[in-house]
Parts: sequence; structure tokens; C-alpha cells
Amino acid sequence: MNLENRISAFVELGEQLSTHKFTDEFYNKVESNNPWFVKENIIFAVQELSELLTKEKLTSWLSKYPDLNNNKEIKKVAVITAGNIPLVGFHDFLSVLISGNAILVKLSGKDNFLLKEIANLLIEIEPKFAGRIEFSDAIIKGFDAIITTGSNNSAKHFNYYFEKYPHIIRQNRNSVALLSGDESEERLFALADDIFKYFGLGCRNVSKLFIPQDMEIGRIFESFNNYAHYLNHNKYANNYDYNRSIYLMNNIKFLDNGFAILREDESYASPISVIYYQRYTDVNVVKQELEANSDIIQIVVSDMSEKFIKFGKAQKPDLNDYADNVDTIMFLTGL
Repeated sequence: MNLENRISAFVELGEQLSTHKFTDEFYNKVESNNPWFVKENIIFAVQELSELLTKEKLTSWLSKYPDLNNNKEIKKVAVITAGNIPLVGFHDFLSVLISGNAILVKLSGKDNFLLKEIANLLIEIEPKFAGRIEFSDAIIKGFDAIITTGSNNSAKHFNYYFEKYPHIIRQNRNSVALLSGDESEERLFALADDIFKYFGLGCRNVSKLFIPQDMEIGRIFESFNNYAHYLNHNKYANNYDYNRSIYLMNNIKFLDNGFAILREDESYASPISVIYYQRYTDVNVVKQELEANSDIIQIVVSDMSEKFIKFGKAQKPDLNDYADNVDTIMFLTGL
């Protein structure tokens, strides 16, 4: 397969995903395996993928990698996926295959069905991919390079075990939002999506807010209302109840709207159902702090700089929005 064939296959995959309907039995199986993977979030994840897989977007993305057009030896790239949000490993899956390589996937036990289902669709579209896609539940071996995503602890182990292979080893990062205080109601509702989509479990979910000293915090709480139904989700509700109880017992000040908690804290990584916030008087000081901590920040959501992500776009990454700012295609073409 040449690059044009590979692009065409993924374009067709995008078209099929835009109308594809999983059965209720399949949704129930996925949610039974991981209760965080509710139907509405799976549908959202699949729809977002379908909107990325257009000929225009794929061609534009890959145009800056001229080496992709050259015939080269196929490398087998192992990919160890995370399981925090549905199909979080798809971008690596796409990158390995679109670059002309073969993939060996070890799925997280928390997301053990969705990517396999999509791989089957891709193979139906282009049977030549069958020889380039392999899933393994065992110890992976026989690969030329590896891409892993996991916690900070797992990253230490991965660095040790895979140090002799070309690798990308990702670890925990968090995302933040920088507010000016002049955001419209529409912007704040979009910010709620950035915070709560996928229950806040993604590394691109905003877990920390920087807000001006004089901003009315109630404006932010009001924007959360579209996610009040999360309290009906057992695991989310348990986390909310637990965190609220801990704060009450320890006399820790917090703000509460009945399903989410705002707590003033300088940390970046907040628990599920909790959003940290920090007030500022000088926005330039905040920008300097964000720059200094760029190695632990995935994205910054804000209208205050062109380099930041716009409100509502945290869970709508473009193809060239690489995790940890590591260019996966450049890595793969350099093998």
C-alpha cells in the first residue's frame, strides 16, 4: 500500500464511523467492563474520530512529512494504550498505520473492545491492513519500536524495560484554563465541556482554573449545570461524596453546587468531581508559571493567547495535536 491507498482507507473508515451504530449489546459489554465508558461518551469519541478522518484533514496533516511518500522497510511498532477515556489510543493506531508501518497493540484492560472493533472495520475496507494489525494480551515481543502511555509510575518501568528500543513513553499530565474574567456565558459553558467531558478523566480535561482576583466564582458554577446528571452515575457520585466528606471532616474550605466541588489549591491534578482554582492579580506571572511547568501540562485552555486551546476544544484535538507535544509521525518516519 502506498500513502494514497492508506489515506483512502482511513477516509472510508471516517465515513463509515459517521453513520456506524454499535449495538446496545456492545455498549453494555463495554460499560460492564469499564463503568466510566458510558454510551454518550463512546458516541462522542467515535463522532470526533469520524470528523478527523477526512481527505482534506489527513492530507493537510501529512503534507509536512515528505518522507512518508518513500518506500521503506516496514517496522513493527508496539503500542501500549491507556484506558482512561474511550479510544484514547486511536491516534497512535492511526499514526503507525498511516506511516506505512505495522502495529502490535496491547490494550488497557479498561478499554479492551473499541479499538478492536474499529480495526475490524478498517480491515474490511482494506484487507491489506490485516497483515499489519495485531492485538496481544500476552507479554509483547518481536517489535522494533514502542509507544506507551500510562502513569508516572508505569513510565519509570517502561523506561527501564524498553530503553534499548526507539520509544515514546508518555506519563501523567494535566490541563488548565486561564480566564480573563470577561468570558461570555457561551465561553463558560464551553469550558464546562473541557472540564467534565469523559467525567474529567482525560489528560486534556481541565483540572485547574486560574481566575482573576475579582471574578465572581458563581458565574463558573452556573456553567456546570449541563453536567448535573453525572450525579446519577454511581462511580462519579461516589467520588463526589467521598471528596466532599474528606473536606468536611478536615475543615478544608470548598465551594459546592451539589455535584461538583471548587477548591482553592495550587496543585494541578485534582480528584474526580473536584476542580482546583487559583486567583491571580498579574496574568503575566501566571503565563510564566505555565511556561515553567510545561512538562506537566498537556494543554492550556484560554482566549488570552493564540498558542492556547480555545474554549470547548479540549476534547476535540486536531490531528497535529500530539500528546506531550511529541511528534509521533516524525518519530515513526525516523525509524
